[in-house]
Amino acid sequence: MYWLSKTFHRINRFQKRLLIFLSVLGPGIIVMIADNDAGGISTYAVTGSKYGFSLLWVFIFLLPMAYFVQEMTVRVGAVTKRGQAEIIFEGFGPFWGWFSIVDLLVINWLTLVTEYVGMTAAMSLFGVPPLATFIAVTLILFTVVRTGKYWTFEKITLLFCLFNLVYIPAAIWAMDTPTAPAWNEVLRGFCFQDMGSWNVELLFIILANLGTTITPWQLFFQQSAVVDKGLDIHDISFGKAETFVGSFLTCLVAVFIIIATGAAFFYHHPPIVIADAKQTAEALVPLLPAHGDLARKLFAIGLFDAGFLGALCISLSSSWAVGEVFGWAHSLNQKVKDAPWFYLIYLAMLVTSGAVVLLPGAPLVTITMFVQVVAVTLLPASLIFLLLILNDRAFMGEHVNTRRQNVANWGIVIFVIAVSSLMGISTLFPGLFQ
Repeated sequence: MYWLSKTFHRINRFQKRLLIFLSVLGPGIIVMIADNDAGGISTYAVTGSKYGFSLLWVFIFLLPMAYFVQEMTVRVGAVTKRGQAEIIFEGFGPFWGWFSIVDLLVINWLTLVTEYVGMTAAMSLFGVPPLATFIAVTLILFTVVRTGKYWTFEKITLLFCLFNLVYIPAAIWAMDTPTAPAWNEVLRGFCFQDMGSWNVELLFIILANLGTTITPWQLFFQQSAVVDKGLDIHDISFGKAETFVGSFLTCLVAVFIIIATGAAFFYHHPPIVIADAKQTAEALVPLLPAHGDLARKLFAIGLFDAGFLGALCISLSSSWAVGEVFGWAHSLNQKVKDAPWFYLIYLAMLVTSGAVVLLPGAPLVTITMFVQVVAVTLLPASLIFLLLILNDRAFMGEHVNTRRQNVANWGIVIFVIAVSSLMGISTLFPGLFQ
């Protein structure tokens, strides 16, 4: 009877922990899935078409990097009950506070342009004009957040996260084409192998992949979401577990996008180089006779969903940050009349960035790739602020970083700075890596 009682105890304990995990579920999954935004989809598609599977090894490093970076925000948010913008102002003073907030708003606005690029491109595949997409999407995005309840926003957003998985069947179909290599070639891609000569273009692609997987807005968004959701120190372990699940899913989807475009374009005879996700969707039709039209639609749906989630979260990270700085009401649990500036900033970010897509002749593809590199260049500053806070007992108390956490976190910061510097050097001296 003792073993039976112990078994029931373990089952009850598991059920209790599962319920707690499900109640905590939200910020980590959303921020990581939204990380596969429209710019990210285009970046992964270009990576696969130019380098096949040879850069898949990058995600072996990006998975732990994404997790270690984001789990820091869970701990800081749960312990301090403050968003990152507020805590930087409090801990480092107005100069560094304004430095961080201006950096965030600039990169967020530029990134929002790429989200609208993705959404308008996706809907154009269904014959919807850009102006109609811009108006409809902006209204829907505003409607999602104006319910006055964080819980409602979170559940709606988690539903949209499911559509990010549509790239998996597209990759499977692409691997079933006559020119596609065997699946063992995919496994070889996770091993560091010869990618040709190291040059500026290769460094740019690697940096773009890094920049679209780990970005400054994610740090601000998840920490503010943890605070708005009301998580505390007892929820940290569950929040970290959820963040790991989100990190795994975002890297998994990225890998399948590269598999799909690599199999369809890089290994095609002759190889086909594509410039963005829209071109990817259109080019798949003749290459996949049995599933081409469906694959095109799946890519279009996935691209729209990616842009939608990205726009939703990036705009919110801006509103949260500005609200924290000025002391305005800044919670999704407050209605528009109770937090007017919070929702006005959110709407203004959407309208002004989306309008850029409607400008004739705007270099949208160049903007998309450029934004990913700018994001990773600005990332070290946000990470350093976060790490200094995590080592400050005045803020974190007994929850300060351990030695192991510091080694991992500072290692990531040093790596990002090194790669960014390498990119800068290669741009100034292009002949250096020829």
